[in-house]
Amino acid sequence: MEKQIYQTINETLYKEVLPNGLTVYLLPKDDYHKTYGLFSTNYGSIDNTFVPRGGSDYITVPDGIAHFLEHKMFEKEDGDVFQKFGEQGASANAFTSFTRTSYLFSTTDQLELNLQTLLDFVQDPYFTEKSVQKEQGIIGQEIQMYQDDPNWQQFFGILKNMYPKHPLHIDIAGTVESIADITAEDLYTCYNTFYHPSNMTLFVVGNLEPELLMAFIRDNQAEKEFSAPEAIQRKFPEEATEDIVPFSEQTMPITIPKAVVGIKGIAPLPEDDRERLIFKISIDLLLQLLVGSTSQNYLRLYNSGIIDDSFGYDASLDRGFYFVDFGGDTEDPERFAEEMTKILLNFENDPELSEENLALLKKRMLGKYFQSLNALEYVANQFTQSLYGKWTLFDMPELIQEVQLEDVLSAGKRLIKEEAFSRFYMRKED
Repeated sequence: MEKQIYQTINETLYKEVLPNGLTVYLLPKDDYHKTYGLFSTNYGSIDNTFVPRGGSDYITVPDGIAHFLEHKMFEKEDGDVFQKFGEQGASANAFTSFTRTSYLFSTTDQLELNLQTLLDFVQDPYFTEKSVQKEQGIIGQEIQMYQDDPNWQQFFGILKNMYPKHPLHIDIAGTVESIADITAEDLYTCYNTFYHPSNMTLFVVGNLEPELLMAFIRDNQAEKEFSAPEAIQRKFPEEATEDIVPFSEQTMPITIPKAVVGIKGIAPLPEDDRERLIFKISIDLLLQLLVGSTSQNYLRLYNSGIIDDSFGYDASLDRGFYFVDFGGDTEDPERFAEEMTKILLNFENDPELSEENLALLKKRMLGKYFQSLNALEYVANQFTQSLYGKWTLFDMPELIQEVQLEDVLSAGKRLIKEEAFSRFYMRKED
């Protein structure tokens, strides 16, 4: 078992890769009563075209199947796993993203019992055609609920513009039509391909004894049989910059119109893991400098009524893609988009990008970082989501302090290209 000490944040991380390929991380926090476990597979909604385990040709499965599979994992022949966790004094949940599916629990008691339940239920699939048909109705209602959510529709509206061919633009839950095509056999095919231990990570943080808990996990995995690891082969559509849709709009029964400006990352990301993490930090700092709540740009747009408290922005960098988006409620979507585009395209000459402002924002970023380490859920989710080779969530303080203004400018030049811009408006229905 490897032991990594992070002196800056006073944390000790334990890591081991088991014989079956499962990567396990343990982070003891002796002064906490709660323990949080997260079991994740490197498989999400965009992974719809792949070579199944033991196969040789690519297949394409229905949209939304990763999310559907996540739902079905909790239903077993002998009952519901949620109820079992509850009886053991734990709460459980799960989520599916574009690139990841995670199962989790939190507890203040019976850690080993609940961890065993987590490992055993995720590694023991049970699907029948009858249960699949039942779930199709449940998830169909969930999909329809999201179709009525203007913010959700706005987000996928800009994604459809930026990624018209890539499955990233498809709702994580799929469509009512696509999930109707899912069969139990499809679920087993996806499970067997993507839920092999070699494609999975277990992270446990909280009140734990690392040596004893790692021995418990080793024993649990040694009792199970798994086939030999195979490299997963995924395939995605080829996309060109010319495919980006510059503008689209939609109407919904809303009281205030919405607008969002997106920039698709079209330049290759740095190949070095450390440089890629520096790039992500630099982009986050760039956006805060340009349109953060303390920037002059934000104050000007707010005072002129172009934006309100709903305004927000986000930078997403994940397996195979990266983009940023800026959006919110606005009575004048066209002016919002024009002002935002002007600020972004002229970022190199913006007076907000100064050494003094950067130093202040780095201090603020570090403050939020250290505060976030008190939340076990945040630590587990961010750690497993933000693996950049050997560089992890716990290397962030060192890297944040290293970022210079030239790194921020360089990241901006890599990201902000006029041909990569897109706009999406949500109009009020007549």
